[in-house]
Amino acid sequence: MIETVIGLVRFGFSLVFGVMVSVLLAGIESTRKNRFIIASICLFFLFIQLISWWTLGLDLTSKLYPIIVHVPMIMILSLYYKFPWHISVISILTAYLCCQVPRWIGFLAGAALRSKIADHIFYIVAVFVSFYLFKRYVVSSIRQLMLKSPKSCLLLGGVPLFYYIFDYVTTIYTDVLYSGARWAVQFMPSTISVFYFIFVILYYIETEKQANYQRERGMLDIQLRQAQTELESLRKIQENAAAYRHDMRHHFALIQGLTSKGLINEISHYLKTVQSDIDAITPVRYCENETVNLIISSFATKSEQEKITFTIDVKLPDLLTFSDTELCSLLSNALENAIHSCRKISNINKRYINLRMYSKNNKLCIDIRNSCETEPTFHQGLPVSKEKGHGYGTKSMAHIVEKHGGVFQFMVKDGWFIFQATA
Repeated sequence: MIETVIGLVRFGFSLVFGVMVSVLLAGIESTRKNRFIIASICLFFLFIQLISWWTLGLDLTSKLYPIIVHVPMIMILSLYYKFPWHISVISILTAYLCCQVPRWIGFLAGAALRSKIADHIFYIVAVFVSFYLFKRYVVSSIRQLMLKSPKSCLLLGGVPLFYYIFDYVTTIYTDVLYSGARWAVQFMPSTISVFYFIFVILYYIETEKQANYQRERGMLDIQLRQAQTELESLRKIQENAAAYRHDMRHHFALIQGLTSKGLINEISHYLKTVQSDIDAITPVRYCENETVNLIISSFATKSEQEKITFTIDVKLPDLLTFSDTELCSLLSNALENAIHSCRKISNINKRYINLRMYSKNNKLCIDIRNSCETEPTFHQGLPVSKEKGHGYGTKSMAHIVEKHGGVFQFMVKDGWFIFQATA
């Protein structure tokens, strides 16, 4: 009689343990309302179990356990708490696997003491210890893996799923495992081995993806820092231009001295030199935004040096939603790529870059197109460069546009390479 009562208590603790582990794995918040709901669910399942034990017996109740407890619990997690189905199912399967630890502790204690009651008592004690250790040291790691991606979640649930099927088929619905069937004994070790190698392969692939992501992120950070440095250099040039204009009185004094001496040729030469110096350091005013003026002026000079016809149509206000560094990185990468592409065209009369920028509904609209002879390769909408050290500029451009909730496209049409963005 005592053994039966303790056995019933054991099954009750087993149910509560499984439900609580499932709740932790699914990620249900520990609020007063949720604690009340989970407690009510446990009481309801305990009541259903007692009715089933009373009417159907322990053996049939164990066989119906998935229908009585597991399926309803999955429905609650998925329909009431709105968790994805794969999270709900794998939470239940993993919780079932976790019940194996107290089961083994109870079995070993019962075998050592040759007492079924000892088996039950040690199982109950192990439930409390296992739950504490699981909650403190394990659940967070499993939750992170489950949330990382559906693929990693399904991979993580592979072993619990096979164990669940194996346990019910070989120990609950039949006694194949206890009868010593060779296939049953070899099944779980073989399954674990297969999933181990699958996990190693997928883990390696995921590690490579993370490493590539870190490398790309590092390159993007470097490009932003380079953009900041280039912007500071352009501003320094602008300051030099302002200082040059400030020193005009000194130039006038020198010219006046040359005039008094009648040195007309020297005056002409000096004026040409001053004009050339001022033109070299004075940015052209294309729009109200000074940062855009500085960047375009710099690349207009570079285009002229490369014998490229650079057409500019820019209508922008003084203030934009983009930071100066983002503007510099976005435009510098786009125009640098355009010049690089035009440089490959042997006929200098076919080197063209057209730049159009304007603001519409508080959005920055960009259209940059350049003539090209060779159509680039595209991967996931971005042009791919085979040259070492290249290819990060377009990723940086895409990152900046997406950061501002914008859209972009790269394409080739009628001999023109086109970059368009709205953000």
